[in-house]
Amino acid sequence: MTRTVVVTGGGTGIGRAVAACFAHHGDAVVITGRRGETLRSVAAELGQGVRASVCDGTDPDQVAEFAGGLESVDVLVNCAGGNTDWDRPEPADLRALAASWRANLEANLTTAVLMTEALRDRLAPGGTVVNIGSIAADKGAGSYGASKAALNSWNVELAGRLGPRGVTANVVSPGYIADTEFFRDRLSEQREKALVAATSTGRAGTPADVAGTIEFLASGAARHITGQVIAVNGGALTTR
Repeated sequence: MTRTVVVTGGGTGIGRAVAACFAHHGDAVVITGRRGETLRSVAAELGQGVRASVCDGTDPDQVAEFAGGLESVDVLVNCAGGNTDWDRPEPADLRALAASWRANLEANLTTAVLMTEALRDRLAPGGTVVNIGSIAADKGAGSYGASKAALNSWNVELAGRLGPRGVTANVVSPGYIADTEFFRDRLSEQREKALVAATSTGRAGTPADVAGTIEFLASGAARHITGQVIAVNGGALTTR
């Protein structure tokens, strides 16, 4: 049966890999983001089953308009986000500091909350919500890490609300993932080596590693997994 899959931030990196994974299995995929040209290029590359829709996930009106165009959604993957501090100078005063923190909270938490809430009544029974977290939520990384920690906490409440309809809600928390826009070519060779050395697997993660985990969480085999944070970090941060 063909499912409808929505992937926010689907134009690059992990989001693109997730869209490609579901499209490969014949699902109808809608990718969203702010860059129309990028989205349309990816949709054309991935095939007829993928549709692009420009939507700024921090804008309630745009999110509501996007959601209104969908009848039913089987899988929602909230990939939109990133560390907005990469593009910001060190805050010079409290106003700048507040703006920095709000930007990361909007990008990484608000986008997921708005899109999930807008589509909540359209989520098909037995459906799946996956939110992309980060190892930074546990290792600390200023406003970015805090925004991802908040995402983890919100997901617990979300899982409780969606559970009675058989809809699962989980966070997939990547470690260092190569070949994405996240570090925007600013990662030094020394830092990259250190991140790889911190893993047990001795390699960087790939977008496909994350996409494969999400594919499983959306499968019939994962219907009793909800309210969890699933780490995909090669052992860089372990749990017990």
